[in-house]
Amino acid sequence: MFTFGRKKIKFDDNFFKEIENKFRLKRWIELILGVLLIAISFNLFFLPNDIVFGGVSGIAIILNRFFGTDPSLIISILSVGLLFISYFALGKELTINSILGSLLYPVFVKLTANIETLVHIDNNDLLLITIFASVVYGIGTGLIYKAGYTTGGTDILNQIVSKYGKMSLGQAVIFSDGLIILSGIFVFGINKFLYAAIVLYITSVLIDKVVLGISDSKAFYIITSQEKAVKEYILEHMKHTLTMIEGVGGYTKKKQTILMCIIPTREYYRLKETILEIDKDAFFIVTDAYEVLGAE
Repeated sequence: MFTFGRKKIKFDDNFFKEIENKFRLKRWIELILGVLLIAISFNLFFLPNDIVFGGVSGIAIILNRFFGTDPSLIISILSVGLLFISYFALGKELTINSILGSLLYPVFVKLTANIETLVHIDNNDLLLITIFASVVYGIGTGLIYKAGYTTGGTDILNQIVSKYGKMSLGQAVIFSDGLIILSGIFVFGINKFLYAAIVLYITSVLIDKVVLGISDSKAFYIITSQEKAVKEYILEHMKHTLTMIEGVGGYTKKKQTILMCIIPTREYYRLKETILEIDKDAFFIVTDAYEVLGAE
C-alpha cells in the first residue's frame, strides 16, 4: 500500500485492471483503425501487384496466384491454426493479445476485397505504389502494436521460432518472413522481391515512429571537466533544468558528476556546439526522448 497525498493506492490486480479498462476503448479504436488500414493496403496495393512482403498475407498472395483461393480464407485458416499452436507453445497470456487481431484481419480483408472498384489506382508506377502502400501498412501495424495487440500470423510463428530455435526475435523474423519473401522470387521474379524489400524497410521504420512517436526532445548525458560552466549555460542561458548524477569511472574508479538534461530537439545543435566550445574534451551522449512528463 502506497499513500500519495490523501489517496491510498494498492498495487494489486484490481489496480492494474482499472488502468487497462480506462484506456480499453482507445485501444480498441486504434486496433480497428490499424486492421482496416492494413487490410486496405493489402487489397488495394499488395495483392493486385503480387508483392510478397512476408507473413500470412504473403502466403495468401502466392496461393491466390497459383490456385485462385480467397486470400481472406487462407489468412483465416493460417491465423487460427497458429493461435492453437501458440496456446500450447507460448502459453495463454501471450496468445490472448493475438486473438482479436487474428480474427479481425481476415474479416476486414474480406470486407475490403472489392475496394479496387471504388478506388481506382494506376499501377504503372510500381515504385510509387510500393512506397505509398508501405506507409499505409506501416501506420496501420504501428497502431495495432501501440494498442498492445498483434494480428497473429507470423508474429506468433516468429515467437515460437525464437523460443525453440534458441535465437533472437530479430533472427526469427529474418528466418520465417525471409523464407516467405524468398519463395516469392520463384513465383513472381526478382523485381517483385526488391519491391518487397522496400516494403519491409519502410514499414519497420514507420511502425517504430507510430509506437514511439516522433521525438521532439533530446536527452543529454554530459561528463566534463568544466562542469560549472556547462551547468551555468544550461540553467542561466538556455533556461532549462538539469539533474546531477553521481557516478564512478569504471576504469579510473574516480568519482565524477554526470549532468543530465532534456531539451527541445530544435536546440540540439546549440547545446552540442556550446559544450564543445566550453570543453573540447567533454564526453556526452545524446538520445531521443520520446515522452517527457512533469514540469521542468
